Amino acid sequence: MSDLIENPLAFFQGRVPLLISMPHAGLQLTPAVQAGLVPQAQGLPDTDWHIPLLYAFAAELGASTLAGNYSRYVVDLNRPADDRPLYATATTGLYPDTLFDGEPLFIEGGQPSAFERERYLQEIWTPYHQTLASELERLKAEFGYALLFDAHSIASRVPRLFDGKLPDFNLGTNDGASCAPELAQQLMQVCANAPDFSHVLNGRFKGGYITRHYGQPADNVQAVQLEICQCIYMDEQAPFTYRPALAAKAQLVLRDLLETLLAWRPTKS
Repeated sequence: MSDLIENPLAFFQGRVPLLISMPHAGLQLTPAVQAGLVPQAQGLPDTDWHIPLLYAFAAELGASTLAGNYSRYVVDLNRPADDRPLYATATTGLYPDTLFDGEPLFIEGGQPSAFERERYLQEIWTPYHQTLASELERLKAEFGYALLFDAHSIASRVPRLFDGKLPDFNLGTNDGASCAPELAQQLMQVCANAPDFSHVLNGRFKGGYITRHYGQPADNVQAVQLEICQCIYMDEQAPFTYRPALAAKAQLVLRDLLETLLAWRPTKS
């Protein structure tokens, strides 16, 4: 029997020209994926843990939010449908077969079938991107432009993916292609004003498929990815506990970043 796909996403429509996308926060698994995972993957260690909770304050700002409900182990919403590689260095694909540490994700022979994976593309990936694209079009129609903030988190140290510890705040604008340079610099200044945290622009994380595909300044869509270290708001080891006191400090910076986005206006030609 095929896996039943239910509630692939959670969407809230806001009142300002900002959409926050959270593609890797999902915890749901299909039966086929759950049955095939190796024991160390059962706890979903590569999840962008607690991102909807971390950004819950965004509702007060009037932002729209879109979160994927299924784990990236089922299908990765931040990869292109054709699974074209985004990075020349080690990474994971549309249908991940390894954990971030490079170990196999599935027991031998445990991967979902090609038929099941095509269903995941059609019934999980596609609705997310249809909703994302539709909301950006609505925002452009209402405000004349749209702001897309792609929200992510990751363990501060993943030796297979990068050397040493990541900066706390990793902004990505596809090397300047997805966002106006002056807006990117304003966001960098917000990070610079928070000396307790380190930051970088277009370092190891330049933006995944969502940032690269939808960030089209010439078409009135400014897109920025933010990858933050999980150590600044939670425990990085299982059971991956959310730390409210830590998170509150990080949220001050996140709020400043979102408010800076909302204060920006496109220059008139």
